[in-house]
Amino acid sequence: MTSRRGLATGIASVAGLALSLLALPVTPASAAPAHPTADPQATAIAAADRVAAAGAVGLRKSSAESLHRVSTTLGDAGLYYNSYERTYDGLRVVGGDAVIVADGTGRVRGTDSADGAAITVGTTPAVDAARAASVARGQLPTVSTVSKPDLVVLGGAQPKLAYEVVVKGRTAKAPSNLHVFVDAATGKVLDQRDDVKAESPAKAGSNAAAPRAAGNGNSYYAGQVNIDTSGSGGSYSMRDSTRPGISCGREGGSVFTKSSNNWGNGQGTDLETGCVDVLYTVQTEWNMLKDWLGRSGIDGNGNGFPASVGLNDVNAYWDGSSTHFGHSQDNQRQATSMDVAGHEFGHGIFQNTPGGAGSGNENGGLNESTGDVFGALTEFYANNPVDTPDFTVGEGVNLVGNGPIRYMYDPSREGDPNCYSSSIPNTEVHAAAGPQNHWFYLLSEGTSPTDGQPTSPTCNNSSITGIGIQKAGKIFYNGLLHKTSSWNHKAARKATLQAAVDLFPGSCTEFNATKAAWDAVSVAAVSGEATCSGNPPAGNDFSVALSPSTATVQPGQSATSTVTTKITNGNAQSVKLTASGLPSGATATFNPATVQSGATATVTIATTASTPNGTSKVTITATGANATHTADFTLTVGSGNPGGCGGVTAWDSNKFYGPGDVVSYQSHKWTSSWYSVGAEPGAPGSWAVWTDSGAC
Repeated sequence: MTSRRGLATGIASVAGLALSLLALPVTPASAAPAHPTADPQATAIAAADRVAAAGAVGLRKSSAESLHRVSTTLGDAGLYYNSYERTYDGLRVVGGDAVIVADGTGRVRGTDSADGAAITVGTTPAVDAARAASVARGQLPTVSTVSKPDLVVLGGAQPKLAYEVVVKGRTAKAPSNLHVFVDAATGKVLDQRDDVKAESPAKAGSNAAAPRAAGNGNSYYAGQVNIDTSGSGGSYSMRDSTRPGISCGREGGSVFTKSSNNWGNGQGTDLETGCVDVLYTVQTEWNMLKDWLGRSGIDGNGNGFPASVGLNDVNAYWDGSSTHFGHSQDNQRQATSMDVAGHEFGHGIFQNTPGGAGSGNENGGLNESTGDVFGALTEFYANNPVDTPDFTVGEGVNLVGNGPIRYMYDPSREGDPNCYSSSIPNTEVHAAAGPQNHWFYLLSEGTSPTDGQPTSPTCNNSSITGIGIQKAGKIFYNGLLHKTSSWNHKAARKATLQAAVDLFPGSCTEFNATKAAWDAVSVAAVSGEATCSGNPPAGNDFSVALSPSTATVQPGQSATSTVTTKITNGNAQSVKLTASGLPSGATATFNPATVQSGATATVTIATTASTPNGTSKVTITATGANATHTADFTLTVGSGNPGGCGGVTAWDSNKFYGPGDVVSYQSHKWTSSWYSVGAEPGAPGSWAVWTDSGAC
């Protein structure tokens, strides 16, 4: 019998947490537009708080219940996703969370709730806390710590008074950070969920602020890379001073330090090299989240989490607050490839979006799939020539000698389901990742890609044209911001369809592809899901322009431009500014990052000493509640000699050259075609752009 390899976890099934996604009628108070000068986030929060306090439709609320806002996340299209936690008679309700979506004008756009049945429970326990702790302790064979029991209400179809106890230790095979819910009336275990999301071996036959320093990394999986470290003057560490919380060190030990800023020897058995791969991955993932999705850090609030390598296990896992990486079964490679490391930090993203980590096998499968999606997005954003982007998971690690552990384009190749069915809620979580992984591939690439990616089957024999991984990632991520603790496939379908409408107003291409991909993996339509008419929302629109729109800098220098927005129709709206297409090592900072249309901002593009020479088209994207517009900025970096074939670069020749002149350099013929800055064209010291016109 063929067995399989998955990313194993101790999540147990939970019954009765039914998700309710109810459309919220907008009241006149919540619909009133904000004053153009009002802070859009504050306006959105105030509107959401009013709805929460009023006990709106879909947010079940009795006199004993209340909602408390715990976070606000800015998504695309100027929408703010406000996450709320429910209490009942002062007790926290586990599985009673909600999300209220509002825009910067104070208009509430929808609600999502995991409220289950109405709560009518007593709040006096019959079982004492000591007994609850003892019951919880018995759920793990090896225990290191047991938390103080916390009296809560466990929501769902039949809400119950319970103790939540967190037990840290180990299962028979892996570390564990187990949340155990003990019935406060009977002392029986009602539910449990594990923060640890781990890789485990497949069976045989299975297919603080130190100075920033730019380190040189010799990785195993990605070749020579640049990593951000900290330190100076002969004392450096693998702690990222520009991304709070990100660091890497030895398992059970401290962050790696050394006298030079050169890291790793490129060998798979070397732990320092493993940390090079991890830092390169998480720093790339951080940049992808910012540039493609508008998210700040892994946790959404500008923070990340530490990593360690050298785990003595054929394994890698996320424990709720850090990542840990072991090695391949033959002990020749650290399990630190970009897709695996991106996957583990992807669990941190899932946990730090509304609804948290949740529980149950279906929710856990969506969590595992989320890790795979963020691993793929990170690979495609990096576009590393050594570790080329794909939709397989762990092929480089070759964990147990049988290649990838999952195939997003065809999960059945590893024995996972391609299609959703009623058995998914009882399917092991890594197998349960199959349907959403398959959906994401179909949405990104379609059934018959033309970019070299493999063909993909469908469950309904349909043909689908993909929309590209960046658009698919935007839809997936903004759908995730609707997540509640009882997240399931139908909720994900409904949320991503809504995201497609919000993100791409006036176009049904993205919406239709999102819907067709869900149909193709057998996730059926649900009541109240969005529709698309192809017409943009009536009312507000704006334009965006840059001045200047070109600049030439040396590596390590910065360029600035004024971003001007103008109202072209209707009233002002909140506009979020982002940049993409930056050369390696460059960053873009907006002041401010969000404006009301009609206002201006300044973008500063900063390069580093390692930013390569060349010309890049940087795209400035302005995302509003009703429209998205872009403007291009041409950035030329450097004055080094030309290098490479067929490229365009700047060269300070210090000689007399005119347009059309030809010069030979390293067996190439270079033609002078354009002058950007400097003295008179052709004068000594002038700048020319040279195009390689010879054969390589």
